[in-house]
Amino acid sequence: MAGGEAGFHAKKHAWRSGLNGGELGRQVQPHQPPTQLPACPECGSQRIWKDGVRSTNRGEVQRYICRACGYRFSETSWNASGESEDVERVHTTALYSDRALPYNRQVCVTEAEGTKNLAEVESRTKKRAAGATETKPSEAEIKGKIVEHAFWLKKNGYKESTIKTRTYHLRILMELGANLLDPESVKETIAKLRVKEDTKAQYVATYHIFALQNGIAWNPPDYRQHQKISFIPTEVELDQLIAACGKKTSTLLQLLKETAIRIGEAWRLKWTDIDFERRIVILNDPEKNSKARIFNVSAKLTAMLNKLPKDSERVFGYVSLENKKHDYLRFRKRLSQRLQNPRILKITFHTFRHWKATMLYHETKDILYVMDFLGHRDIRNTMRYIQLEKALFNAGNDQFHVKVAKNVEEACALIEVGFEYVTGNYDDGGKIFRKRK
Repeated sequence: MAGGEAGFHAKKHAWRSGLNGGELGRQVQPHQPPTQLPACPECGSQRIWKDGVRSTNRGEVQRYICRACGYRFSETSWNASGESEDVERVHTTALYSDRALPYNRQVCVTEAEGTKNLAEVESRTKKRAAGATETKPSEAEIKGKIVEHAFWLKKNGYKESTIKTRTYHLRILMELGANLLDPESVKETIAKLRVKEDTKAQYVATYHIFALQNGIAWNPPDYRQHQKISFIPTEVELDQLIAACGKKTSTLLQLLKETAIRIGEAWRLKWTDIDFERRIVILNDPEKNSKARIFNVSAKLTAMLNKLPKDSERVFGYVSLENKKHDYLRFRKRLSQRLQNPRILKITFHTFRHWKATMLYHETKDILYVMDFLGHRDIRNTMRYIQLEKALFNAGNDQFHVKVAKNVEEACALIEVGFEYVTGNYDDGGKIFRKRK
């Protein structure tokens, strides 16, 4: 047995060294790739590139890759032996974001007649050649569709956070057994989800765009998102939370409190966007198609920003925002336990935006000013803060603080603190202002 094996390796070495004068060289010649590249057996595309040479015990085999679908395959030159080579594309990664691309690996099997059954790695090409039909696409095909959809969303201007969320929804549906190419299967899977109706409506919206991109006709189920009343903490609770955090986190929270910008907008803020002398913060990279804005900030926030280390282009550095969220949750939980106040646990980064918008409308009663401050392009997104202000400050009562201004300076001072003009031109020349209690 040992002698036979040694002889085999000797022949193999001789063949690879180009010693073709013997019997082995006359029987088996190295495979020569055809001058014209073959078509892809998977999609039929002619966009074929050579992908290296693969050495086997029967000679060197040219490998190819399809640039249209990513399928890899090999050409063989022996047919008389009854052997065949199947190539299966295997995806080995999950789609956690639009950047997660599946890796391609090959499972190459050489089997002679009478060997063990390897049907589980039989390629889709061989199945089609045998006349078999596939009733459900493979997991690899569905993952490929999700990747294509992620790039389609990116090309159509969707934000990265939106792409990540919708990719996550599609992946969850796939893992729960839904066939994304069959609308009825998707509707059945969504109906079985043990989530709120608002969440089901989000899954429906995600699949609706996916179906639109893939030309799939479907009748979406009727799940509706219900507008909830946002939680608005007191200013004391916000200040307690800001004081309880570390230097960088407290500065971030104070920025959110004064400007009402979104956490992603604040996290990308650069030092060049801050004018320390005039105490101005400029937002030129807004999210969700909002308008660019400029803010006058307090001396307190300016001092807090000036104390941060300026060792990177961004104000808060290049640390992952997810890590900062974990730090914030830890500070918040610790403060809630120390103060025995469970309301603290309900304060998120976005809560600061809701609080500022509600307070701003309460002080000005100018919905257009609030709309411009928040960067909204549709006033319907701003109208919700009118209801919040009425609920929080009991705007239906008739109790007011009343002040009289006898000159322009006094009138301006009252307006700055939220008083509104009522009437004037009395005998003493004063003007009456009021502010709701």
